[in-house]
This record gives sequence, C-alpha cells and structure tokens, in this order.
Amino acid sequence: MGGAKRNTKAKIAILGGGNLGQALARGWTSAGVVAAADLHVVRRRPERLVELATLGITTGADNCSAVEEADLIVIAVQPQQIESLLREIASTLDPTRHRVVSVVSGVSINVLSSHLTGIPLVRAMPNTAVVIRESMTCLSALPTHASALAEARVLFEALGKTLEIEEEMMIPATALCACGVAFFLRAVRAASQGGIEIGFHPDEAMLLAAQTARGAASLMLREGSHPESEIDRVTTPRGCTIVGLNEMEHQGFSSAMIKGILLSAEEAAGLYGE
Repeated sequence: MGGAKRNTKAKIAILGGGNLGQALARGWTSAGVVAAADLHVVRRRPERLVELATLGITTGADNCSAVEEADLIVIAVQPQQIESLLREIASTLDPTRHRVVSVVSGVSINVLSSHLTGIPLVRAMPNTAVVIRESMTCLSALPTHASALAEARVLFEALGKTLEIEEEMMIPATALCACGVAFFLRAVRAASQGGIEIGFHPDEAMLLAAQTARGAASLMLREGSHPESEIDRVTTPRGCTIVGLNEMEHQGFSSAMIKGILLSAEEAAGLYGE
C-alpha cells in the first residue's frame, strides 16, 4: 500500500452515501490520504450521514454544489440512478478541472462519456473492505485519461491492493471481488458452524474460522504461492486434512463457488439495463 502515506490535495465529492460511499470516505480519512475537510458526501437523506459529519466530513443532499466545490468526483449511486445523476451534474462539471471516478456496477465508460463530454473518466470496482483498507480494487480508463487513472490508483492503493484491467473485465471483477466478499464470508460462516459441531462455543468457533481464513489468504499473498502448494503443506498421506477436502469436493464445494461467481457475473452484466 505504497500510496497510503501520500496525501492527495484534491477535494473529493462522493455522490452516493450508501454503504460503499461511506466506506470509501472512512477508508480515505483513516488512511490519511484525504483530509476530512476535503471530503463531501452526498445522499438524498443526509440525516443518515451523521456519523460521517462527526468526523469532520461535509455532508448534504445537493449534488451540484458538492461538484462545484470538488476536483475529483466519485459516483457511488445504484446503476438505476446514474442516468438522472449524470444529467443533473453534467453542466456543472468543468473538463479543465474535474475528474470522475465511477464505482457503479455495469455502467461503461461509453455511457459515462455520452453524458460527461471531455471529462477524464475512470471506472473502479472496490469492495466493502475499503473501510479497513483491505480492498481489492480493479481500475480501468481510456489511454487518454492516464493521469486520472494514476490519481485513482493512489487513492485506492491507500485502501488495499489495486489492479489495472481492460474495461471488458470490469463485470467479472464485480463478481469476483465485490460479490466475492460475501462468498468468502459465507465460507467462514460455514467453517464456524462446523467448529460448533465439533465442540467449540459459537464465539470461539467464529474467531478460529475467521483468523484461519485470514492466515490462509495472507500466506498466498505474502509468499506469492499457488493455493495448491499451500494445501500440500497441510495435507499428509492418510491424514485428517485430505479426508475433509475430499468430502467437501464430493459435496460440490469448488463447483458451487465457481457457479456462484458465474451467475453473479451474469447478473452484474444486466444491472444497468434493468
């Protein structure tokens, strides 16, 4: 997270103060990459942003006034709301000053640029782990908007890891990275339930399952190893690990995860159209 210590001088407006918008605001301020005074979060019901206001973040319900005061605009509304939002803010945006980062699922750069002519545009797909600075964020932009992409990379590297991808891969990234948080949490939940069945108290089982999952992921990321090589370190001939793994595969563990990701990608592709 090399960008975490670099404080951006941009004033940022987050249009859409839902779960992800609020998580971004909290993550950037806690990382020190954006000062609370330089953040403005907008929501139709600003009374739901009271906790952000107590941190010194400006909150409100007026998209255009937030845009006027900002340099970088983060669009974090639902796909069904983006058309009306783009029409609302288009005349307020200044191509010589503003940059726009969209975290809206399924909305292409072509759609964004058809409303925001001349504005540097970046698509980002983070997940809710931005709030603890452990997100996996995929980024994409046109070659002509390389400067805006570099700025977005600094911001999102402060919230975890980033990967620049072709725009056509943003829908798959939604399924694997954004929806994936829920998939892996369900696996942790299932492991904790197994822990209860073998005798642990529910709180103990949840701690054991969550920390074990964290350690397993950290092993891969730190060592740069393949999952199977780490599995081989744990799996011994005629041991207890291989018995459990074989039973899980027999019950369809891997195929269920793969099918879930595929279906989520199909659904994500249709969110904007709906």
